Amino acid sequence: MTEVSQEDVNHALEILGLTLPVTPETLTETRRALLHTWNPARYSNLTNNPKQYMQAYKRAEEMTTLIEAAYALLTAVLVPDETEA
Repeated sequence: MTEVSQEDVNHALEILGLTLPVTPETLTETRRALLHTWNPARYSNLTNNPKQYMQAYKRAEEMTTLIEAAYALLTAVLVPDETEA
């Protein structure tokens, strides 16, 4: 596994809008709320303009990917592994 820098952790926290300390519950709740907000399907009825729809849809897809990556990184780094206990 590659080393995770403090800068990567800070960027992930920024994406999720969190600050340290982070609990597993807070991390999960924030992820769920952001995924609901950025769900690409939510943009289907916002406009009749296909170009605007596709821009919003692509942005939502990008944000969903960023949120998932930030969650995975923070879960791996900040949440203690129960198997090590």
